[in-house]
Parts: sequence; C-alpha cells; structure tokens
Amino acid sequence: MSDSADFRPPVSRSRYDGWSLDERNPDYINALMPLWEWFYRYYFRVQTDGWHHVPSEGKFLVVGSHNGGLASPDMHMCLYDWFRRFGTDRLLYGLMHPNMWKAAPSVASQAMQCGAIIAHPKMAIAAFKRNAPVVVYPGGAEDVFRPHSLRDKIYFAGRKGFIKLALREEVPIIPLISWGAHDTLIVLADFYKQVKQLHDLGMPWLINNIDPEVFPIYLGLPWGISIGPLPNFPLPVQIHTRVCAPIFFERYGREAAQDNKYVNACYQQVQTKMQQELNDLVASVEAQNH
Repeated sequence: MSDSADFRPPVSRSRYDGWSLDERNPDYINALMPLWEWFYRYYFRVQTDGWHHVPSEGKFLVVGSHNGGLASPDMHMCLYDWFRRFGTDRLLYGLMHPNMWKAAPSVASQAMQCGAIIAHPKMAIAAFKRNAPVVVYPGGAEDVFRPHSLRDKIYFAGRKGFIKLALREEVPIIPLISWGAHDTLIVLADFYKQVKQLHDLGMPWLINNIDPEVFPIYLGLPWGISIGPLPNFPLPVQIHTRVCAPIFFERYGREAAQDNKYVNACYQQVQTKMQQELNDLVASVEAQNH
C-alpha cells in the first residue's frame, strides 16, 4: 500500500481505473483457475500450510512479503489457494501500485477483475466497510526485486502505512510468507540510486517516463540478463507458502494510528514475527531437502 499522502482520486473516472470495488468478476477468476492449478501443481509444485488461521468471515489485513519480479508467482499461487479453499464468491481485495495503471493498463484491468484496487487508504477502508479482507505487500517493488542475497529477509522498505490502516480500522493482521520464488529469477543488484542520478541530469525513465522505484539487474527468462524492472517468465522452482497466526495489537483506533512511537513498535512486532516465521519455513524446507 502506498504511504503517499498526496495521491488523490481522479475527478472523472473510467472503468478499471482502480477506484472501484465492483469490477471484481468471479466468472473471470473461475476461468483462470485451471491455468493457475497447472502452475500450482506441476510447474511450482507448491507446498503450503497455515490456512486454518484464516477466519471464516469478517475483515482483516493480509500482509505479505513477495518475490520473483513482476511475475510475482508466489502471490498468484496464494491467490489460487484462497479461491480453491474459500470459493471465488468470497470477497478479497488486493492493493496494487498506481503505476500499474500507467505502465500496463490492460494488465491492471485484468487484475481488477481478480480483486485488485488502487493502493490508497480510502480504497482499503471501502473494502473493509464491505466486511472484506484486504491484501497488501508493503515492500512493493523494492521487496519483489530485492537482491538474491536478501532472499531470506522480510523487507517492507520502511513503509508503515499498513500498520496505521490496521490500527485505524481495528483489524487484525494475518502474515503471509513464502520462500522459493526468489529463485524464479536471480536479482544480482539494484542500481536505482545510480539511475536516479542520471534521471536527475535529464535522462528519461524507460517506461512511459514512470519512476520505477527500483532498477535491478537480474538473471532469468526470457532475457537471460535483464537491466531494469522488465517483465519476466519465472523459472520452474518449487514454492513454499505459509499463512501465519493473526497478530493483534494492544490498542486500536485513530489515536493509536497517530502515535508514531506506537506505530513503530507495531511495525517492529509484525516484521519480527514474519522474520521468525520465514526463518522457520526456510529451516523446515532445507531439512526436508536433506
């Protein structure tokens, strides 16, 4: 979810612009399920656990850490798990970066039919008012393109907007972690700072002059070696996912959400818990493989 305070809904809106909860289409999701199932069972051979932690109803905030570049296969495999377990009619919305509507509007429109909405607090709050769960990946591009050396780290890029949202709306956080998708492409390094300096000197951004927030160099399909946040086709690496026990905070409400010290403490609580769970997941996978 974006922490930006200066992003405002457009005055005039068009269909699939990210500002509607009504574009979600269960029929479209059902049409995708056979394809997702093939990738789930045969390509990524997903192993998962912890789904008993998901409440049977009500609103909550799912907080994830994802890997694998723009393809983000672990996210799609978790979506498949959700829909096969709870059905496509059960509401679920995911916060997606506004840049997706600028860089790839056709992809964004398809994502909206699966429940994607623009990453803005107003949209998350609107979803909660429908008693619907909301999914957010706070680390965004920096997380999904984090270097391979950080593959075992929970990385939120310091963004705390999701904590403020959970406190204000008085919803629990359900952590969602994964391991394996970082090997579907190998991010060698991120050269965003260097490229940003060139941009400040007059070089335009590569895609529609949109600031990509990251500029990775990675090994993967179909390019072999890629420079910049280009789309990729993931390698067939086994993915492991885990839904963790809900996290409840000691106090909620607007006052709590405006208490920076308390927000920081809650942020550390979530990050620490998810790191512990990821460490445990990695250790269990490695023990299984040996």
